[in-house]
Amino acid sequence: MKAKTLGFVHTSATLVPLFQQLTTEHLSGVETFNIVDDSLIKDVIKKGKLMPNTAARVVNHVKAAEEAGADVILVTCSSIGVAIETAATLSSVPVIRVDQAMADEAVQISNKIGVIATLPTTLEPTSDLVRRRALAAGKDVTITSKLCEGAFEALMSGDAAKHDEMVANALKELMKEVGVIVLAQASMARVVDGLSDTEKVVPILASPAIAMKKLAEIYF
Repeated sequence: MKAKTLGFVHTSATLVPLFQQLTTEHLSGVETFNIVDDSLIKDVIKKGKLMPNTAARVVNHVKAAEEAGADVILVTCSSIGVAIETAATLSSVPVIRVDQAMADEAVQISNKIGVIATLPTTLEPTSDLVRRRALAAGKDVTITSKLCEGAFEALMSGDAAKHDEMVANALKELMKEVGVIVLAQASMARVVDGLSDTEKVVPILASPAIAMKKLAEIYF
């Protein structure tokens, strides 16, 4: 029997090793390939939102992944979520948003959900997804969104320590108000790993591992 193939579409090359490691952990025997285009996220950040021509390019990347032989396609960026959903309607193979399984899990854990991001362009799409997944599950939830202003810029200028400190402080503040926290960006997950167990007073969900476990359950 031919091994199944999982195609990744990334907007940052830094996510390639992370998802490679998760593939090894959760999807043994599955072949993978990566399509990386960081101009997508750069455009979203520059314009402050996902523009139609950028969304069209996301759809083209998904189409290319299908043509390259992917049995399932995982798109690992939350800022382009709406384009991923459009691409899914045009594809004959499953096209998955990295944050959907995480949103579903959050909705099951608590009706007071915190969404945290370092970019406004991921905060809104993730909050919107959580809202819609709650609706689909018939749950009435309150969403508290928190933007760590300046953290992304610190990370981009090479000051990872400052980024981590800002995100950690924001997480501690948000934990006082909600029953579960959703990380809008995969890049924030390592900050959570740096918190002690006593500091993690509510569950904090990061999309990569949750998405891969879900893929393993459903498709592989």
